[in-house]
Amino acid sequence: MISGQIFHFFCLILHFEIELDMQRQRTGSQLSAFLKSGSLLSVLIIVNVAVWVVSLLFPLVDYLYALPAGSASAGWFEWLALSSQWVDLLHRPWTLLTYMFLHNGFWHIFFNMLMLYFGGIMCCRYLGSKRFGWIYFLSGIVGAVLYLLVYNLFPVGRLQLSTLVGASAAVLGVFIAVAVYVPNQEVSFWFVRSFSVKIKYVAIAFVIIDLLSIPASNAGGHIAHLGGALFGWLYVLAMRSNLSEVLKSKPFQKKSKLSGRPLTDDEYNRRRAADQKRVDAILDKISRSGYENLSKEEKEFLFKYK
Repeated sequence: MISGQIFHFFCLILHFEIELDMQRQRTGSQLSAFLKSGSLLSVLIIVNVAVWVVSLLFPLVDYLYALPAGSASAGWFEWLALSSQWVDLLHRPWTLLTYMFLHNGFWHIFFNMLMLYFGGIMCCRYLGSKRFGWIYFLSGIVGAVLYLLVYNLFPVGRLQLSTLVGASAAVLGVFIAVAVYVPNQEVSFWFVRSFSVKIKYVAIAFVIIDLLSIPASNAGGHIAHLGGALFGWLYVLAMRSNLSEVLKSKPFQKKSKLSGRPLTDDEYNRRRAADQKRVDAILDKISRSGYENLSKEEKEFLFKYK
């Protein structure tokens, strides 16, 4: 779980004001429509829940086959969970992905899916469904790699064996990516609607809690969360940097919009310098307050030069 009991508290009361009818009118029919939509987000939630439901049948398997209690569950986790030992990864490389679909109990999967639902909708809205998929899976993988590095490079890994399960690293990567992209998105509370906080502060709180929680409990999980958060942060920074390079290298038309005649070299250079100055100013504004705070005219200007 992303940050223990404090994270559970946040998940119970946080409400993201993202101006979507699905968020504002929480009815059974809308939830059903979302789950049947076939979007990557809905598929991920369905698969995670389905895998957890299958795990509930393991006690029945133990009983029918007269196995010691927990045998089927232990075999399932050994086959799909990520071990902290490199040699196990060599024999089961798929665990870099499959560990994300395993959960320890109802509350573990409930809070992860709740966070994935809210964070995923925001990510799909602001960054697009395709980017959401990349962020989700790569955050989970980077979280797993950081977990393996820490447990194999530091003495703590020689003192204890560990296994990693849960979608938390992937989910936190998505949430951090949204927080970096739209840092001033307001987050309000169900029970205290008059109070709100910017999403960037919630993201910072999650990261700090994970850092402080490493020595306390579930060290491997918190390390993986930080890896996912790191990727979400770097992904958006790289995306913005790439946008900046594209905009700066976009060729400018060397023609007068009024007369249609070719521009002189001096006119062309002046226009290019003015447009480049405006591009830089818009990119700075995105970095400070996010894309959603651009004016319609500024968005159109950027679109023209993409």
